[in-house]
Amino acid sequence: MPLEPGEPRSHNAEEDSESTCHNRQDDSEVQNLQNQLRQSTEIAHSGNTLPLPPNLVSVEELIEAEKGVCNMALAHEIVVDESFVIKQRDLPESSFEKTLEDIMKKAFWDSLRAQLNEDPPVYDHAIKLLGEIKESLLSFLLPGHTRLRNQINEVLDLELIKQEAENGALHIPKLADFIIGMMGTLCAPIRDDDIKIIRDITDVVELFREIFAVLDLMKLDMVNFAISSIRPHLMKQSVDYERKSFQEFFDKQHGSLEITTEWLQEAASELLSSDADTSVYDGAAADAKDISTLCPTSVLNHAYVKLLKWDHDNRLFPEPVLMDQSRFEEMQRELNQLTITAAVLLVIYNMTGAALSGLSGFLDRLKRVIKVLLTDMHMLSFHLSEAMVSMSEQICVEVNKCLSQHGFSLLTTEKETALKGQIQAISSPDNSVHKLIDARIQTFLKMILASSNPKSVAVPGGLGPVRTELEEVTVKFLHLVNYNKLVFSPYYDTILIKVLKKNGSQLPGLSEEEQLSSR
Repeated sequence: MPLEPGEPRSHNAEEDSESTCHNRQDDSEVQNLQNQLRQSTEIAHSGNTLPLPPNLVSVEELIEAEKGVCNMALAHEIVVDESFVIKQRDLPESSFEKTLEDIMKKAFWDSLRAQLNEDPPVYDHAIKLLGEIKESLLSFLLPGHTRLRNQINEVLDLELIKQEAENGALHIPKLADFIIGMMGTLCAPIRDDDIKIIRDITDVVELFREIFAVLDLMKLDMVNFAISSIRPHLMKQSVDYERKSFQEFFDKQHGSLEITTEWLQEAASELLSSDADTSVYDGAAADAKDISTLCPTSVLNHAYVKLLKWDHDNRLFPEPVLMDQSRFEEMQRELNQLTITAAVLLVIYNMTGAALSGLSGFLDRLKRVIKVLLTDMHMLSFHLSEAMVSMSEQICVEVNKCLSQHGFSLLTTEKETALKGQIQAISSPDNSVHKLIDARIQTFLKMILASSNPKSVAVPGGLGPVRTELEEVTVKFLHLVNYNKLVFSPYYDTILIKVLKKNGSQLPGLSEEEQLSSR
């Protein structure tokens, strides 16, 4: 076990966070953590990890753990993603869930219409809906809104409404006018147009339907306003909260950090055997050697960079970074595209020489062509080799067009064939240009993590044409890594001490006495 290391009105944020956490489209982090817990048990039996303790977990413990994961993931999203908002859950149109939901809603509103069309009308269903609307309106109020609370309780007095219904004196449109007016008073300015639309609805059933739809939107506005309000306060306490929640979750699940240990051990082993490879970094070789020294910081930094080369389909993600797996996947896709882009541009400029270097707009045009052809690079149906064939054809057209516009000779048939061949060869990870660019990107990222002033780290040669895009990815990467270190450093320190002791006889720069003491 690891060691324990226009503003809508206010509301009860805790209840809303629990009820909406599972309704978000972007809830993959929570699902990943739950799925990995199940998968780890299966993989344990296959010999890929150490077997989990044979402790039985009660249903109550599972429910409590799931709630804790949801809250931890929600807090993490609020802190890490400044643009985070709770969104409505939109089911795919052709999905079974969507079809079932539409059928149930239609049956619900058809039942209401049937009651209201009886002679005399039956208002049982409608009165229940008015009660729900009343509770929703009251939930939007602050403690000081005494006058509005009294108005809502007076006009939407359910006992009085029942008496009016029994005596045939209930006038729903009059109540609807009051409800819509109160919604207009309490809603955020962004909902003003929605309020205007429902004012023009005359059909009672449709009116009820739209009132509830707008109330749902108002609740989301309320939750998101609360999130923006608590973000500054949450950021001050988020590190301790996440660390504590993470520990509680694994305590309840009787889990461990075996995947994390394997990940860090691999990073240490790779660093021990990496000295011979630093020559490929050219000018960055000296810096790469400096950061490859086997110490806790260098091992952890190398481990973080390894996450950008992760086999997400066949390997479980390390537990402490699991909530950010989708972000690391996204950065991995972006870096894969940048690697191909930089490699292609390097080949082009090496082939054309000084003729095209520095021409205004040409580089951007080439990057647009490459980006379009690599758009679906992350899809399973995408074939890089086929895309590179199309790219080589299009690149040659663009190069000859630019050469012609600026009075240079077009590419000879031999040069054009050679350029196409070199571009197409980049599709192979073993291609020398591909490997060179990839190695320089990896080195740049490790140098950024190791530097006390990341802005001062120079971009290695060959990456200049993609400097802007690379720096954008680097900023996101650095933000995630730094926050993850703050939260989980006690866990990493505990594991790394064991990892480095295991490899102590190979630690560079230590005397025999120091190596013995490290054991």
